Amino acid sequence: MLARMKITLLLVLAVLLVATASRAADPAPLDTSFLKQFAETRRFQLGRPQNPKISPDGKTVLFLRAEPGKPALKLFEFDVATAKTRELLSPQVLLKGGEENLTPEEKARRERMRLSAGGIADFHFDPTGARLLVPLSGKLFVFERANENVTELKTGDGGSILDPKWSPDGKKVSYVRGFDVYVIDVATNTESAVTKGGTALKPHGIAEFVAQEEMARFTGYWWSPDSKFIAYQETDHTSVETWFVADPFKPDQKPLEQFYPRPGKKNAAVRLGVVPAEGGETVWVKWDVKEYEYLAAVRWEDTSAPMIQVQDRKQQKLLLLSVDTKTGATAKLLEEKDAAWVNLSQEVPRNAGGQRFVWLGANAEGDAEIQLRNSDGVLNEVLVPAAKRPGAVAKAYGSKIAALVVYTGGTDPTQQHVYRHRTTPQLLPNSDKDEPLTTEPGVHTATFGKLVGPYVVTSTTLKALPVSAVFDHEGKKVGELPSVAVEPNFKPNVTVEKVGDFYTAIVRPKNFDAKKKYPVILDVYGGPKHLHVVQAMRNWLVPQWLADQGFVVVAVDNRGTPGRGREWERAVYQKFGTVPLEDQVKGLHLLCDKFPELDRDRVGIVGWSFGGYMAANGVLRKPDVFKAAVAGAPVTDWEDYDTHYTERYMGVLPEARKAYDDASLLPLAKDLKRPLLLVHGTADDNVYYRHSLKLADALFRAGRDFESLPLPGVTHMYTSDPVVMERLWARTATFFRKHLGEPK
Repeated sequence: MLARMKITLLLVLAVLLVATASRAADPAPLDTSFLKQFAETRRFQLGRPQNPKISPDGKTVLFLRAEPGKPALKLFEFDVATAKTRELLSPQVLLKGGEENLTPEEKARRERMRLSAGGIADFHFDPTGARLLVPLSGKLFVFERANENVTELKTGDGGSILDPKWSPDGKKVSYVRGFDVYVIDVATNTESAVTKGGTALKPHGIAEFVAQEEMARFTGYWWSPDSKFIAYQETDHTSVETWFVADPFKPDQKPLEQFYPRPGKKNAAVRLGVVPAEGGETVWVKWDVKEYEYLAAVRWEDTSAPMIQVQDRKQQKLLLLSVDTKTGATAKLLEEKDAAWVNLSQEVPRNAGGQRFVWLGANAEGDAEIQLRNSDGVLNEVLVPAAKRPGAVAKAYGSKIAALVVYTGGTDPTQQHVYRHRTTPQLLPNSDKDEPLTTEPGVHTATFGKLVGPYVVTSTTLKALPVSAVFDHEGKKVGELPSVAVEPNFKPNVTVEKVGDFYTAIVRPKNFDAKKKYPVILDVYGGPKHLHVVQAMRNWLVPQWLADQGFVVVAVDNRGTPGRGREWERAVYQKFGTVPLEDQVKGLHLLCDKFPELDRDRVGIVGWSFGGYMAANGVLRKPDVFKAAVAGAPVTDWEDYDTHYTERYMGVLPEARKAYDDASLLPLAKDLKRPLLLVHGTADDNVYYRHSLKLADALFRAGRDFESLPLPGVTHMYTSDPVVMERLWARTATFFRKHLGEPK
């Protein structure tokens, strides 16, 4: 008996010793206070000026701003003469203390536009600037600036109010309701229908899913400059697959339906009509819709006739057409071609006066340049050559003899600057022909009103979050749009530099010890149209927190990213699964060669969306390089993503079958050898939860161990939920600490 008790006691002591040793070996608990603050302040953006707009008379700048801890935007006014700011309008005033209520349609529209804050999401000056149109909570309000009177417009019942606009003469307000376009006569506050017969299957005036998500076109109707006509798109979803987003937490609620076109399957059939603003017979615009099935862009507000961009299904051909509104006939102004794909720009064409327009097109080598073209489409001159790497046209002005264009770009892809280019001395005679309006290293954008008037430059650098400054027409700083945002209590310890062929970023812990070897985390995106390695503080706040948990975080911009010319960008065509990953590995190894503190034998990889695809792809294809991965909302099978994005880079099925098979993660599931954490929001209607489920099923059936973290009710914008944001990054850091270890 005593012998058995002695043995039992020894066993208990042994267990206690093991438990004590285990606790001693556990890493220190994570301090997530920064993540909580980051999430609650919406990435420290709450309290910062947003969406500045300059009044037509140039005397004021209006902007939106929330309180630091309240994601509800209010409207403010900055007086250019005095540099003083006052609150102009709040949601509480408009709703008389009521709660904001967004319809599912408006929530989906905000998701497409990546808007997470509530309150006043947008506002619109009338042509004189005396009145503002403010949409809020499914209602429309007109605010008179002189006496601050508010009038609620009497919209009819049935359907969400979407995409409201002033008519160019300021007498009417238009919008989409119940799948048709309506106008209200503001003087009488009476509504009338412009189009009739729209349905959920065949709506009028609404941009289809791929236009909003992939073309950056968020409207589906356009006013004529004389306010007499409206051009609108009709979208026929008859042959498009219907997908459903269900909430597993709420099985009593019906799933949300969405028309979702997938590669090789039917797209929505879109046509464009022109109708009198008071309603009547529609004149349908004629072009070869079998060859050019995408209505990519429409511009009419500053041109005498509508000018439309149409694309073929492969997106290797683009036409700019002029429309005869009386007959619907079209005339070709120009054509762009590329063996891979043609890039789109919603900002052009821009009227440049004298029967000319500004165009962002490709030169003979396929590189982007800003061109001045005659009204018939013939090239007049190259305003900004490709060598200056123009990225977007922000504004254009013109007269019969002169033209001026404001554009963003620059030869260093980690920065974005604002430039002003004039064709003759008559415009801005005291400025250079091509004048940089920003010079400090960073990412800059600009908002302009009239030619001779103030403008706003919003700048972020490696040491500062966005600041919006107001300048007069001569470039003298007038003041700043005031921010009340909470500032982070640290500056990221980040270095941005070119290593070999790649622009890279290195984020070291604040308590970095050069004598130690650190596990490395590759923070990746890697997809087209997006630059991750930029000189902007906002990109490196969470990576800094992650680095402070005992890592060095690095980032690499691979081929396929913009800003470095056609050959660099098009190198990923039909090679999603290989080229971006190969470049990430090359860039990583170059960094490890240069910086001895990086432990190349302990590398993890993390990313979201395309970055999630890259993270999973990395750990599956390169287990010798990546020892662990966290893949957030990954595309796992490109046949399940939308047509316009996927086919642009991968080709059209069945012709491009090999490219899709090579890029799919599902056949690689059997090869998983390293720890993998899959994270996905169940309400994601961009990259559907189906993607992670398919990979999880393939891994399970192959007998591979992995971790899965579903986020119930969360969409693709997971950062909108502060708790999810905080817990997810804490979970990510814990995962990497477990599998990569600590600095040695």
